[in-house]
Amino acid sequence: MFLLILGVALWAGAHLAKRLVPGFHRALQGAERPMVAGLVVTGLVLMVLGYRMAEGAVFWGRTPPTVGVMNLAMLVSVYFFAAAGMKTALARRLRHPMLLAVLIWAGAHLLVNGDVPSFVLFGGMGLWALAEIVLINRSKARWTPPAPAGARKELIALVGTLAVYGAIAGVHYALGYPAFG
Repeated sequence: MFLLILGVALWAGAHLAKRLVPGFHRALQGAERPMVAGLVVTGLVLMVLGYRMAEGAVFWGRTPPTVGVMNLAMLVSVYFFAAAGMKTALARRLRHPMLLAVLIWAGAHLLVNGDVPSFVLFGGMGLWALAEIVLINRSKARWTPPAPAGARKELIALVGTLAVYGAIAGVHYALGYPAFG
């Protein structure tokens, strides 16, 4: 469980540092990018290893209806992520589509994984996304939506969502976590 907690802490700390300690980031004058990237990748590796090794009490598990709801929520989450990158109509309406994607992802996974390691991983990531939203809104009260992306980018986001969703499901099966049942 220690590796899992450390991984979530590294991920969250690396992302939150810019807003929690802005002077330190400015003082590094761009040198923080490789440092943050290293911490994020290390955190991600520790989360994967830690989650696979962690044990803990189980409070609820998967059921066919919750798996269906989770998969639908995951499709929405992946689309929110794509919409953020492609600056689609959704990204013009929502200030934080990528962080909302993380919240949907975390909630969907907690719906079917009611064990302590899942609380740490998915709950921790969800709390990180909420903290980011609050800190961004406090530091930048005004928000300018991105310019319209056009129908081509909307279509690319939809096709990309389906492709990435399929790849994610494939990786889950490869790791021994059946995504659809």
